[in-house]
Amino acid sequence: MRSEREHAWPTTSPPSSHRSAAAPLAFSSLFSRLSLEPRKGRREEGRRRRKEKEKEKERLTGQAPNMLAPPTDDELLHAQADLWRHSLYFVTSMAFQCAVKLGIPTAIHRAGGTASLPDLVAALSLPPAKLPFLRRLMRLLVHSGVFAAADDTTGSAGTYRLTPLSWLLVEGEGAAPVVDGHPCQVPVVLAGTSRHFVEAAMGLAEWFRKDVPAAAPPSPFEEVHGAVLFDESMASLHPEVDTVFNQALAAYDHSGFATVLRECSEVFQGVQSLTDCRGGDGAAAKAIVEAFPHIKCTVLDFPRVIGNKRGDGVVNYVAGDMFRAIPPAQAVMLKLVLHHWSDEDCVKILTQCKKAIPARKDGGKVIIIDIVIGAPSGPLLEAQLLMDVGMMVATKGRQRDENDWRDLFKKAGFNDYKIVKKLGARAVFEVYP
Repeated sequence: MRSEREHAWPTTSPPSSHRSAAAPLAFSSLFSRLSLEPRKGRREEGRRRRKEKEKEKERLTGQAPNMLAPPTDDELLHAQADLWRHSLYFVTSMAFQCAVKLGIPTAIHRAGGTASLPDLVAALSLPPAKLPFLRRLMRLLVHSGVFAAADDTTGSAGTYRLTPLSWLLVEGEGAAPVVDGHPCQVPVVLAGTSRHFVEAAMGLAEWFRKDVPAAAPPSPFEEVHGAVLFDESMASLHPEVDTVFNQALAAYDHSGFATVLRECSEVFQGVQSLTDCRGGDGAAAKAIVEAFPHIKCTVLDFPRVIGNKRGDGVVNYVAGDMFRAIPPAQAVMLKLVLHHWSDEDCVKILTQCKKAIPARKDGGKVIIIDIVIGAPSGPLLEAQLLMDVGMMVATKGRQRDENDWRDLFKKAGFNDYKIVKKLGARAVFEVYP
């Protein structure tokens, strides 16, 4: 399917995609891309020549190539470097976490956009003897794209500036974001690189070996920590950790929504009423009303989330359960919600959404903002796949490709859908009854 085009259901079911899984907060390995472009070029050239030889041998002998033929020495040497990279990706993640905990992005921002190593040592109150070690840390983070070298191409001279990535990690005064519409993502980094998340990921092999007959087995996170992420059980057993992950969830959910309102304004034009399902603190609903004052917004979330919130004349709050009933509206919005849930649960949620909206001719639709696996090969696709496996580690949910989304919509009784636009790793859907 292509953006801007509507799609009728095919007469046969689309092929099922490979189903891997992930956690919403597993960003960290994305920042560990240790690029080896020259080596990659040589490696690709070696593979090309090898394939040519195999084809020539097959043409002359009529025999298929031996698929068990060992790699060349050159290929194995480069493979060894790849092995080191994969084994040490976590070091980049921990270096990334270290920079965030030290406050390096904020220090560079406060220094006027560039900072030398001595500037950082002074601003962060680090022992002067740590300057050579800080240089090594920053060299890795420049290479992985977290920072940029302001004065050379290697980051070894010691003057640094922010990249778009590190702009997202600048902590402003109070709750105000430094970049409009993109709240600080520090909580996302701290949760994704936290001991609790890493320990859950370290249990993957044991989790795979365990024979659990249930259709939706407990996640590795649940098995390791005895609590369900974003659930009351987590708040009871680990209140401080629960706070960290919920702060990360809020930062993750709110990031980029202002861009959605600007780039996909047609989605909200003409809508008279909207229910933001799992709308949390109402930030998204308030942003919608500010941009489109004619829309009457309701936020639905679990009672523990809604708490004592009451309607303020701009947004109405309802404590409830989206699996049981959703307040009626012309449109229902699910923003970064469904990837937390299994396919079976998603169908139940979407079925309730369908009950809450009018027919398509009366403007009824469900607005879904979520990740759609299928970006071109590169960092964006890697981010989507990491988020999928992260979901597998921490929840019972998953990230989905377009075929997976289509299957969910069809099973829930919807007749049509379109992808309005793809924004980064996410897409904006309209789904019609």
